[in-house]
Amino acid sequence: MFILLGLLALAMGAGFIGALSGLGGGVFIVPALLIFAHIPMGIAVGASMISVVATSAGASVAFVRDGWTNLRVAMVLECATVTGAVTGAYLAGIVPTWVLELLFALMMLQSAYFTVTKAGDSIVPHCDALAERLRLRGRIPAENGGQEIEYGVVNVPGGAILMVVAGLMSGLLGIGSGALKVMAMDYVMHIPLKVSSATSNFMIGVTAGAGALVFLARGDIATVIAAPVALGVIVGALAGSRVLPRVNVQALRHLFVVILLLIALEMGWRALSGF
Repeated sequence: MFILLGLLALAMGAGFIGALSGLGGGVFIVPALLIFAHIPMGIAVGASMISVVATSAGASVAFVRDGWTNLRVAMVLECATVTGAVTGAYLAGIVPTWVLELLFALMMLQSAYFTVTKAGDSIVPHCDALAERLRLRGRIPAENGGQEIEYGVVNVPGGAILMVVAGLMSGLLGIGSGALKVMAMDYVMHIPLKVSSATSNFMIGVTAGAGALVFLARGDIATVIAAPVALGVIVGALAGSRVLPRVNVQALRHLFVVILLLIALEMGWRALSGF
C-alpha cells in the first residue's frame, strides 16, 4: 500500500508540473520512476505511455470543442507519428538502457530549448499546393470575439518527417513528444502556435496508444504500476490546469528550464556511468 501511495504521489507531482509547463506528465514521470522509485526503464516507459493516453484524452476534449484543434492536420500527420511510435516501441525492447537514458537526456535539452525559444503565432494566409489538395486550411476563434481568422498550412512533407522522429521518441521513451510535434507544426508548417499546441495534444494520445500496444504485447506494462501512475498524472494535470491561470507563466518558464536541465544531467550521467 505504501508503495502504491508513493507511485500515486510521484505521478501527481509529474502531472502537475507537466500541466504547468505544457510539456505533459510523461516528460517528468519517466525520470521520477527511474530516479525515485528505481523502476526499470522498460516498465517506467510502459507506465508513462498509459498515463499519456489518459491525460491526452481528457485534455484534448476542450480544445476540439472550442475549435482550436485542426483535425484534418492531425489525421494526416498521425500516419507519420504512429509509424514512428510503433517502430520506436519495438526498438525499445532491443536498444540498451543506457542508450534510452542518453536519448531521454537529449530530449530534455530539446524541450528546454523549445520552452525558451517558443514565440507567438506565425500565420500564413495561404496553403501550398499539397496542403490545399488535402484541405488543411483552418480557422481559429478571434480573441476579441469577432470574425474567425483563417490560416494556411505549408510544407507538409517537412512536418511529416519531424513527426516520424517525434513518434519514434515517443515509442522509445514513453513521452508525448509534444515539444517536437509543436515545433514541426509551428516552425516548419507555420500553423499558429495555439492550434499547434491543441492539435499536438490531440495527437499525443493516439501516438502513445500505438506504442503502448507494442509494450502490452511484449509484457512491459505492469498494471500494478501503470494504474496508479495514470490516475496520479490525471489528478495532477487537472490540478495544474486549475492553477495555471493564476501563476506567472514567464517566471515558471525559467524554473522549468532549470528542472529540464537537471533531469538531462541526471539521465545523461546515468547513461554514461552505465555504458
